[in-house]
Amino acid sequence: MRNVTLILDDGSQFHGKSFGYDKPVAGEVVFNTAMMGYPESLTDPSYAGQLMALTYPLVGNYGVPPFTIEENGIPTFMESSRIWAEAIICSDYSTEYSHWNAKESLADWLKREQIPGITGIDTRELTKVLREHGVMMGKIVFDDEPSNIPTANYSGVNFVDKVSCKEIIRYNEGAGKKVVLVDCGVKANIIRCLLNRGVEVIRVPWNYDFNDMEFDGLFLANGPGDPDTCEAAVANIRKFLANPKVRPCMGICMGNQLLSKAAGATIYKLKYGHRSHNQPVRMVGTNKCFITSQNHGYAVDSDTLGADWEPLFVNMNDNSNEGVRHKTNPWFSAQFHPEAASGPVDTEFLFDDFVKLL
Repeated sequence: MRNVTLILDDGSQFHGKSFGYDKPVAGEVVFNTAMMGYPESLTDPSYAGQLMALTYPLVGNYGVPPFTIEENGIPTFMESSRIWAEAIICSDYSTEYSHWNAKESLADWLKREQIPGITGIDTRELTKVLREHGVMMGKIVFDDEPSNIPTANYSGVNFVDKVSCKEIIRYNEGAGKKVVLVDCGVKANIIRCLLNRGVEVIRVPWNYDFNDMEFDGLFLANGPGDPDTCEAAVANIRKFLANPKVRPCMGICMGNQLLSKAAGATIYKLKYGHRSHNQPVRMVGTNKCFITSQNHGYAVDSDTLGADWEPLFVNMNDNSNEGVRHKTNPWFSAQFHPEAASGPVDTEFLFDDFVKLL
């Protein structure tokens, strides 16, 4: 294992060892407090452009499942066709793994996908720095190559365009109601949750004008980065909302932010985001609370929503917005991930609610 150093923009340095692919990288350093789920998180397109630090100390002990594709073209155990995170950072990488479904080690997978992994980092101290300062840019450099220092930008970059499909993809053709899914970086389990409910899914690129298509409902998917870089998608959603033919709409994560922007709201960046399996959210107007899986760095300013809109969920830790709904039309969204993968599925009923509206 080669010696590496993680250098943050504030000058903080953390020394460790490389266990993945040996290349220097740069990106936005974020932390995830989940205790498991690194195969799903690494392949979640919402991590594009980010160095993912895991606060749970032991990583790699259950290996990596096989990369298999189902008949419908969806990965069985991963959330997309590749790793999207720029790197993974952990405290203690386990060189030995044991799991009934494991086919290779985390290190072998990272090397095959040419993604760095570093271990031996004091992730407790790293998390404290990020919590105090907020997420910041960082670089992973190899100590024996001090002049090979990467550069990267995160703010203002349209990562959605990098991860979205480039052409229309259809699933369950002729199965039933048609749902247009705007792919901002959709996770595989979102598609699966829709298909399991017997609908046809028409997956379109993030900036595709779907308004002239024949469909029964609109689904706005998750994705990485700043929603303010996705004005083309917002314009298409505004056109959909203004159509006299009212059809149901549901959004998740980035989809919540784009729907809210189309409703007139503004977006702001959270200090260090929500990336975990245990974010408590309350349904507004009730005492119902749910434990949710989340992965986002931006939030909707509820006070800027249009008069016909209202918050649907609120985060019980920091009171940030966790979803919106229209007061009369069948349009709603969630900032968290009802489909989880990984994480709790307490709120998967939202997919049922959406399909019933079609």
